[in-house]
This record gives sequence, C-alpha cells and structure tokens, in this order.
Amino acid sequence: MKKQNEIKWFKPLFAMIFVLGVGAVVLVFSSEPEKNDSGAKEESIANIISSGSKETDVQKNILDSLNTLKMAYDEAILEKTALSKELELERKNVENLMAIIKASNNPSTEQIRIYRNQLSDLNTSLENRVQEIKKLKSQNKSLLTEIESQNVVMYKQKAENDTLISKQKTLESTLKDASKLYLSNFKVVALREKSSGAELETTKAKNTKKLKASFTLNGNAVAKPGKRVFYVQVLDQKNTVMGDNKLIEFGNDKALVYSFIVSTDFQGKSLNAYGILNADQFKKGTYFVNYFDKQEIMGSTSITLE
Repeated sequence: MKKQNEIKWFKPLFAMIFVLGVGAVVLVFSSEPEKNDSGAKEESIANIISSGSKETDVQKNILDSLNTLKMAYDEAILEKTALSKELELERKNVENLMAIIKASNNPSTEQIRIYRNQLSDLNTSLENRVQEIKKLKSQNKSLLTEIESQNVVMYKQKAENDTLISKQKTLESTLKDASKLYLSNFKVVALREKSSGAELETTKAKNTKKLKASFTLNGNAVAKPGKRVFYVQVLDQKNTVMGDNKLIEFGNDKALVYSFIVSTDFQGKSLNAYGILNADQFKKGTYFVNYFDKQEIMGSTSITLE
C-alpha cells in the first residue's frame, strides 16, 4: 500500500519537472532571435556611421584636390598670357564647386560621383590650358627670335642706307660745289658822254651819267649750261639802294633788294658780263657795288667820285 502511494506522488513531480524543462528550452530559443535582431541592428547602425564617415573623408579629399587645383590656376594666371581671362573663369568654377561641396551635408554616393567628375573635368581643362600656355610661350619665343633677327637685318639695312645716303649727300655736295659758278674781276667805272655819243671813263661826279659794273663768269665744264641771272646792288653814301631798288624773294626766307639784273648765256666757258646803272645825278662820294648769285654774294667793289 505504501509503495503505491510513493508511485502516485512521483508521477505529478515528474510531470512538473518536465513542464519546467520544456519552458526553459522555449525561453532560451525564443530569446536567441532577439539577440540576433539586436546584433543586426547594432551592426547596421555601425555600417551607416562608417558609411557617413567614409563619404565625409571623400568629400574632404575632393576639397583638397580642388584647393590644389585652384593654386595651380593661380600660378597659371600669373603667367599673364592671352588665356588669363579664360583661366580666371575656370578658377571661378573651381571656387564655386568648392563652395557647393562645403555646403553639402553628408552628400550621397551620386553627388560624390558628380563632384569627382567635375573635378576630373576641371583637371583636364587645366592640363589643356597649360599645354596651350606652353605652346604660346614657344610661339612667342620663336616670334621674339624672328623679330630680333629682323631687327638685326633692319639695323644692318638702315646702316647701309645711312651710309648710302651719306655718300649720296657727299656726292651731291661735291657735285654742287663742283658745278658752282664763280665770279671774278669785279670792276665798276663811271662814264661820261661826249657830244658825239662816245662814252669815256671819268672820276668827276658832275660829269658821270652812268656806272658800269662788270665781272667775269669763270668757266666750269661740270656746271649746267644755259641762261644765268646775277643781281647787282649799288649803294650810295647813305647806304640807299640805287637803280631799280626792287625786292626779290628766293623762297627760303631770304630776300634781296637789287639795283639791276645781268643776264648771261653760260656754256661752260669763261665770259665777261656787265650791267649799267643810269641816274640823273651822281653826288660826290664812294659807291659800293655787290654782286649776287641769287641770295649769295659773289663779290664786291667800289668807286669814289670827286
């Protein structure tokens, strides 16, 4: 009877232990997914934080590259070439992109890709500009060399021209001097008239009717032949021009008042020429006679009447 009672008590105890064991197992297995879900969430958050940090580093790297690019543009602009204005515009594009990147907060992958593409385009553009600047420098250097060569040629040509001009002027001066006419044998006499009409020399003022001024035109084979005109100027005691008393201008701000003209037909050989000054009355005193070839005085003489 006692043994039966023990068996009856053991069965309920075993059942309760079994139920408690099953519950513990269920509890363990039910809490395991929660742990897994929690770990997954933590890992996802870490990945997001890591991803944001990675994109920030990329953003900083792009800004550093753009800053380096901007300094490269600054140096290129200092070259002061024909491309300076274009370089300034492109530098402005770099600065604008830097401002956009700095203003963006946690840019997306697509934005980062766009930034990188723009950075690449700006780098390529700068490289092209640098090549153009090198080409311009090379062309300028060649042009300067060509200009210097031309300057040397022009300097030599100018020196040769100056030499030729100097020789030409010397030759012209030599020819001018060689072809210049010279007068000599200057003489002036007072003439009186006899009742027969003959003219005789006199020294008496009261008897003088005219003054005859003569000269010799020296021969010159180099001088151009043809009609030559000489001007004779007779001055009385008061330094007054006698005779025609006419003014002639020679076009170089020079002029002459003359008494009469002597015309000759020069053919390269020496010839004697003269001119006559008529007056109603000649006073006592000395008369001065000057001979001119245009405005240049060729000689002079004088006569004194008693």
